Amino acid sequence: MNMAAFSAVCERDLRPYMVRSPDSLCHQVFGMQPSIATLPLLLLLLFFSLPAPSLAWGVHGHLIVCQIAQGRLSVAAAAAVRGLLPSYAGGNLSSLCSWADDVKFRYPWSAPLHYIDTPDRLCNYTYDRDCRDEDGIKGRCVAGAITNYTSQLLTYDGTSPSTQYNLTQALLFLSHFMGDIHQPLHVGFTSDKGGNTIDVHWYTRKTVLHHVWDDNIIETAEDDYYGEGVAEFVDALTQNITGEWSQRVPGWEQCSKNQTTCPDTYATESITAACDWAYKDVTEDSVLEDAYFASRLPVVNLRLAQGGVRLAATLNRIFS
Repeated sequence: MNMAAFSAVCERDLRPYMVRSPDSLCHQVFGMQPSIATLPLLLLLLFFSLPAPSLAWGVHGHLIVCQIAQGRLSVAAAAAVRGLLPSYAGGNLSSLCSWADDVKFRYPWSAPLHYIDTPDRLCNYTYDRDCRDEDGIKGRCVAGAITNYTSQLLTYDGTSPSTQYNLTQALLFLSHFMGDIHQPLHVGFTSDKGGNTIDVHWYTRKTVLHHVWDDNIIETAEDDYYGEGVAEFVDALTQNITGEWSQRVPGWEQCSKNQTTCPDTYATESITAACDWAYKDVTEDSVLEDAYFASRLPVVNLRLAQGGVRLAATLNRIFS
């Protein structure tokens, strides 16, 4: 690919409905690196801005994934995370787990790194077929991004800063994308853009199906069961991880062939959940109420827990 063509890939607004964030190749060619130092002001401005269209697990979803992961980090991984995060984060990964969303408008060319489009109604995923952007460039999807940023972080030596990669950004992108790939509709159907073009009502509120899975189910659970608190939601999932799900957790953490991470497995699970639960019995203008909420909340709980457990397992292997 010549420079002009590559520039078009990096700068074009690929998907207005999806999150944008820079990938390493565009960083290396164009040096487009958002300033971590400007984040406190940026986050404050974004917090008080009008709501944007739904793009990924919402802020609470990503916060939950990263808080679960933080509590499962090894001593070595926790030290590495603290060293890579900006000092004002205080070693708290969850404080910046939505950073990749917060910089989306600055990097519209990176939209494909947050999702995977699969053929309609096939309900399966394969890397060679599906992990491509709209120009057919292989590897430009959330599974490819997880592999890429994992590889970058494996160059961390704990002493001198990397001259090849921005490992702080690599950590933030990996942490965010691990959440994205566990949201079932981030591995959805091509024609409806992961549920973003399916209009529904969540009780009386008009929304789209993707937003139901990003935010509405989580927010309703917080309101109904956790006193509107994220911390209580995290505590409940953590108790399930160490209790009811404890026998399953080692299987979640493992990757075949001694891989550091295994995003193809996570993507396959998500498209299965999307077909079995997210899309099932939903049509244009469906009204989704108690029955949908009660039957889908366990799936959301499971995917949030798996995302957190697997993020920790990946970071523990990287920084072992």
